[in-house]
Amino acid sequence: MYNKIKKEDKKVYDLILKEVKRQKETLSLIASENYTTEAVIEAMGTPLTNKYSEGYAGKRYYAGNKNVDEIETLAIERAKKLFNAEHANVQPHSGSQANTAVYLALLDPGDKVLGIDLSCGGHLTHGSPVNISGKFYKFFNYGVDPKTERLNYKEIEKIALKVKPKLIVCGTTAYSGAIDFKKFRAIANKVGAYLMADIAHIAGLVAGGVHMHPFPHCDVVTTTTHKTLRGPRGGMILCKKRDRLNKEKPDLARKIDSAVFPGIQGGPLDHVIAAKAINFLEASKPSFKKYAAQILKNAKAMVEEFENNDIRVVGGGTDNHIVLLDVAEYTESTTDLQNKLDEVGMVVNKNTIPYDERSPFNPSGIRLGTPAMTTRGLKERDCRDVATLISIMIQDPRPENVKIVKKEVKRLVDKYPIY
Repeated sequence: MYNKIKKEDKKVYDLILKEVKRQKETLSLIASENYTTEAVIEAMGTPLTNKYSEGYAGKRYYAGNKNVDEIETLAIERAKKLFNAEHANVQPHSGSQANTAVYLALLDPGDKVLGIDLSCGGHLTHGSPVNISGKFYKFFNYGVDPKTERLNYKEIEKIALKVKPKLIVCGTTAYSGAIDFKKFRAIANKVGAYLMADIAHIAGLVAGGVHMHPFPHCDVVTTTTHKTLRGPRGGMILCKKRDRLNKEKPDLARKIDSAVFPGIQGGPLDHVIAAKAINFLEASKPSFKKYAAQILKNAKAMVEEFENNDIRVVGGGTDNHIVLLDVAEYTESTTDLQNKLDEVGMVVNKNTIPYDERSPFNPSGIRLGTPAMTTRGLKERDCRDVATLISIMIQDPRPENVKIVKKEVKRLVDKYPIY
């Protein structure tokens, strides 16, 4: 395996093998991680990476792009069909760049935007002051209800009516509730705003038919192609063809394409676009719908077990792949807890909870996700076992218990191998 790398660079070769070993021997509970298929991995290692393809199919700035044009067109058509979209741009290198391109297409510097607060499950690109979104545009925030820890659409509407944003962003990275795009559409209509959904986390659930669809309610939809979608690391923008708010320049698809290239990117990653095309085909199969449904079953099973162990689940449960736990009463350092879980083979991330009184560097919560475990083949009973093991590490991490947890994690990774 990887003989060419071994011959050329032994140090990198050794590190790659160490990472492959780590992935095989640990359970990834990072909500934004997954194991993509070998077909997708193979596509990313092809000579397509040698080609420069600035521009779009049929309108490139370099010669020799006939095959690349066909691959990108195939990816676009498959994406449109998979997500019932009028237009798709598969060139963004990441979800963050997809979001930035949409802002560039629809906004002028200083325009008002309404997005969810980072501490309530939002993303850096939803207006964080340390991100380009917060530096170039005037973001206002909505949060979640302090009691239910779920979105309160009446409150969001009040904020929108007061702010009168040009764009409303819905979509989260650490929110376990379902997002009602229809209600967001009604709010956007009342204030005359564009509506953008960032479905980076739930794209696979949308494609699998187990989460409400952002179309026809949203003007633009951005996503990553990994996470629940289980493709290569990358981004994508889906949108309607026409701009309903700009009668003078109604071609929304063209604005989006121009914002990606030449707006924020140069040449696309042709090898990754080929991998995206393969992924979209995989996600269109009946087996993927079963996979998406199993993600939800596994997450709900974990919630039940945590509740049985008296560990508070933020938001009272989950409607997607995310389980957010409040562990403040059990540990003074979620960094230590994260590291201890890593040592026994369960990889999670520390995370803020709504209205967290702790520092973001040592928040009150840990975030878990079921996409990668579900890809390995774990079912509800297995995920209950995982939740029990995590509960032990949270509540009673004595040496003898840690030893038992390590043994059980090894049993699970051996039972459900990857690659």
